[in-house]
Amino acid sequence: MSNAFFKTPIAINEPVKAYAPGTAETNSLIQTYKDMWSQAPIDVPMYIGGKEVRTSTKKAMTAPHDHAHVLGHFNVGDASHVTDAIESALKAKKAWAELPWEERAAIFLKAADLLAGPFRNRMNAATMLAQSKNVMQAEIDAACELIDFFRFNVQYMTQIYKEQPESLPGMWNRLEYRPLEGFVFAITPFNFTSIAANLCAAPAMMGNVVVWKPADSQVYSAQVIMDLFKAAGVPDGVINMITVDGPVAGDIVFKHRDFAGLHFTGSTGVFRHLWKEIGTNLDHYRTYPRIVGETGGKDFIMVHKSANAAEVATAMSRGAFEFQGQKCSAASRAYVPSNIWPEVKRIFTEQVNSFKMGTPEDTSNFVNAVIDERAFDKIAGFIDYCKGQSDAEIITGGSYDKSKGYFIQPTTVVTSNPKFRTMCEEIFGPVLTVFVYDENQFEETLEMLDSTSEYALTGSIISNDRYAIQLATKKLVHAAGNFYINDKPTGAVVGQQPFGGARGSGTNDKAGAAMNLLRWASARTIKETFVPPTDYKYPFLG
Repeated sequence: MSNAFFKTPIAINEPVKAYAPGTAETNSLIQTYKDMWSQAPIDVPMYIGGKEVRTSTKKAMTAPHDHAHVLGHFNVGDASHVTDAIESALKAKKAWAELPWEERAAIFLKAADLLAGPFRNRMNAATMLAQSKNVMQAEIDAACELIDFFRFNVQYMTQIYKEQPESLPGMWNRLEYRPLEGFVFAITPFNFTSIAANLCAAPAMMGNVVVWKPADSQVYSAQVIMDLFKAAGVPDGVINMITVDGPVAGDIVFKHRDFAGLHFTGSTGVFRHLWKEIGTNLDHYRTYPRIVGETGGKDFIMVHKSANAAEVATAMSRGAFEFQGQKCSAASRAYVPSNIWPEVKRIFTEQVNSFKMGTPEDTSNFVNAVIDERAFDKIAGFIDYCKGQSDAEIITGGSYDKSKGYFIQPTTVVTSNPKFRTMCEEIFGPVLTVFVYDENQFEETLEMLDSTSEYALTGSIISNDRYAIQLATKKLVHAAGNFYINDKPTGAVVGQQPFGGARGSGTNDKAGAAMNLLRWASARTIKETFVPPTDYKYPFLG
């Protein structure tokens, strides 16, 4: 047997393809999209212990931009499938945990290269079809961010394992980083294919076994993720995918003695409920479970009177309306000073009114459909509410239509009330609310911003005054886990801006950073004494 300290490839962010019209990369991706659109409806199984499991209960997977078009069906499981998935994970645990770390690293490095190459078009097209992302939003999510998660997490894993204590003469102190004692439950959202895969892969990379429940509206691309894991060599049972109703899964998982961790991205309300349920069952667990969650946001753009109007307008239009505002980080409220508001408004409305809206197949469309009818109705309800209020005015959008797809025009509300409903509540759709403040009340507005929302995920300050930037950075120190200066509050890149928020936005364990991987390891200190004492007496005893 060979022994060595191995150096993994240096992680570099995956280049984002531009997908300019008429290029080979664009034509290839759109052809894959068309092929997958026109293929016979697929049947997505659950993946339990390496077996494809199907049931008699099916749910349709449709395209949000054409909800009559059935892409396929997935199989709905029950409590027995949850139990089977847990048992399969625990059966695979010993061999996976004992596999040398470099072998686990090789699997996920291979996954990154497979996704950068032969899986790229299929993963992007699946995300475009079932999550209604345009080519650029699919590329930066389903391809580039997921590739970055794999590569950078391998690098972070090696950094963690290298972190060792000092040793005095006569002894050797060591730290080993064990996987958790049990299984990890991953609950993932619809809006980012990369997040869905990473919430499984990050614990698995550290030697854990996983039961994964994807969102119903993301199962189409979840199957591609499972195919990628298999092609990369993830052993059977290490990551098990179940499509079971949340309460059914939770009733089994959170009462299981070997439940060891929750990796969650979703709504604040659901996360709080799950935390309470875990707390209720604490006496039953073998160990205290790790709870990692990224939840809601009411993300802001704070503008100073010195800001450039065009820069502000672009941060607002991109930050609020890319992927129909369905990013956890999407700008949902903006505070704009009175002196530059007229020019900001002019440029911003010109930009938004020039957006094209339609299917992802047409790459000239900036805006596509929201994810499903439930989201559509919720967002439309907010827009209707705004239309009936005397202290609010809609300056862009305001219309919606779900006859063919779940299309909502990018809507901008200007309010004279800083505590207006859409300044405070999470909407998760293409609605931005603007409050125009007195240009000389910057500091007071910062304080108001900080106290308006229960969330603290992302936010930005736009200013050409360095004193104002410093003041905002200080005043808003707890208002955002990801804070941007002179930029929109979206677009975090793995290895550059580790992502996560606090307050009502989650545990801030920063996906895309070593601190997240540390949550999936349980350290053991080992002290070895080379020449042990043979008498109990210390020198002070004489």
